[in-house]
Amino acid sequence: MGEEEMVKEKLLPREYGEKLDLGIEFKTTEEIPVPERLIDQVIGQEHAVEVVKTAANQRRHVLLIGEPGTGKSMLGQAMAELLPTENLEDILVFPNPEDENMPKIKTVPACQGRRIVEKYRQKAKEQDNIKNYLLMFVLFTVMIALIMEPSATTLLMGVFVVLLSMMVISNMRFKNTVLVPKLLVDNCGRTKAPFVDATGAHAGALLGDVRHDPFQSGGLGTPAHERVEPGMIHRAHKGVLFIDEIATLSLKMQQSLLTAMQEKKFPITGQSELSSGAMVRTEPVPCDFILVAAGNLDTIEKMHPALRSRIRGYGYEVYMRTTMPDTIENRRKLVQFVAQEVKRDGKIPHFTREAVEEIVREAQKRAGRKGHLTLRLRDLGGIVRAAGDIAVKKGKKIVEREDVLEALKLAKPLEKQLADWYIERKKEYQVIKTEGSEVGRVNGLAVIGEASGIVLPIEAVVAPAASKEEGKIIVTGKLGEIAKEAVQNVSAIIKRYKGEDISRYDIHVQFLQTYEGVEGDSASISVATAVISALENIPIRQDVAMTGSLSVRGEVLPIGGATPKIEAAIEAGIKKVIIPKANEKDVFLSPDKAERIEIYPVERIDEVLEIALQDGPEKEELLRRIREALPLY
Repeated sequence: MGEEEMVKEKLLPREYGEKLDLGIEFKTTEEIPVPERLIDQVIGQEHAVEVVKTAANQRRHVLLIGEPGTGKSMLGQAMAELLPTENLEDILVFPNPEDENMPKIKTVPACQGRRIVEKYRQKAKEQDNIKNYLLMFVLFTVMIALIMEPSATTLLMGVFVVLLSMMVISNMRFKNTVLVPKLLVDNCGRTKAPFVDATGAHAGALLGDVRHDPFQSGGLGTPAHERVEPGMIHRAHKGVLFIDEIATLSLKMQQSLLTAMQEKKFPITGQSELSSGAMVRTEPVPCDFILVAAGNLDTIEKMHPALRSRIRGYGYEVYMRTTMPDTIENRRKLVQFVAQEVKRDGKIPHFTREAVEEIVREAQKRAGRKGHLTLRLRDLGGIVRAAGDIAVKKGKKIVEREDVLEALKLAKPLEKQLADWYIERKKEYQVIKTEGSEVGRVNGLAVIGEASGIVLPIEAVVAPAASKEEGKIIVTGKLGEIAKEAVQNVSAIIKRYKGEDISRYDIHVQFLQTYEGVEGDSASISVATAVISALENIPIRQDVAMTGSLSVRGEVLPIGGATPKIEAAIEAGIKKVIIPKANEKDVFLSPDKAERIEIYPVERIDEVLEIALQDGPEKEELLRRIREALPLY
């Protein structure tokens, strides 16, 4: 078999859309057991789980860094479940007879706080009863006087005496006036330690505050201790304080948080300097919490260095994984995840095995890595709930595969909706062509956002150089720096196979209607194909689309977003797609989509041209020259 026959045999489309092995036999997710503890429901973050268990046992702070939707808040809640509840305490604030603007703080075991407050209320009620008895005695005396001497003068005097008595009695102070303490933190009846989500909290909500009193003068004011409001740091006493995007807190608040962590107590005062509450400052209030801080990678740069140092020195820093290996064991975990989401939601039915297969296939696709599953489970959970809602709307008692497929269309991210609109509009105005063949025109593939593919038409035209000294490669279409460099690299391959000085030409390359801009080098093989087609005057098949980076040696290198790009080609009506050989295992298509497209994994630029160019003697001669010129054989 000759070299040419070997190449053609190699360039056969690959089969995709196979049935998935989930590693467990079941008919519906109702049969899948769901762990009771939250820590056992965390999927794919084994390292973080071990750290959280250790931190809960030793009462250490934790900083969780990673992308949204990877389970950071779930780990914080799970830590609260691991903490003991026998040490929980109630916190009360009492009036200070020596200085009313410095209320006293008392800590008692959980549930005793309510009993203490009730005891003081009974005493206060007894004093109020005495006042009521005095007022009733005055009323009775006035009534006797009216009976003995019924006259207008007696009536007026009686009304005056009653009103005067009411004012005197209401302002009467006993020698030991009872003021009821306020229960700041009530942990009675808790079955697990407090978990307080302080994400986005302002200073008063986080650190505590003192309410403004518009009647602070004239004896009508509310006692200072009753206006004290606990902060989230105090509500989290003996529990977990969770703060996502911690870098969004002001540096002053981060410094106060650091003080609370170090001292394990923090006084409450008014947060507004113009408020009457600013005059009040309690004794230090206990706040012995475990901080679970979270954020993205840029959070580290914006955090108060002393706060991060405190966490690092007295706790742990954990990076949350975004993918896990695509193993049978991890697929079983995703089956458990679907069952958990159904149970947690409580309003959607269970999923069939085929429906779960589609969820796992989506996890493969969204991972963006060969042999991995995504751990952005919040987004995956959104698909589960959307599919469940669709099944409920249809009156089904179980979620089937078709419901998941419909949910994937219904719950599309904005980028995907934009990509669909882009493809539809470009087809309507014939910007995207899927039939026939044209010289210098190729269907490239790109992505919008993280996982939304689009078809990107590219055109090339060759003209005599305007300058006698040197021709240029002129590119339009709002390209980024990497994309521009990738286009320049194409010229190295053309010079090598062409065997002549191409500086006599100006090569114009246009990325059609790329209003959103183009970045990255995944359009390299598309540009090379368009330019070679224009130079050699050989048409390109328009039912073919392609994506791939290109080295100066003519090697086709891997790119990102292989699956969404292929899906965009399918939706555009394209029949064949060329991808890098290295991305072959990154393609995850459902069987119905796989049967609508032929996928060709390639390793070299000549293989790209073999598939994309229209057959003819010119094509065969071109391929012979390229294979002789490129150092890949």
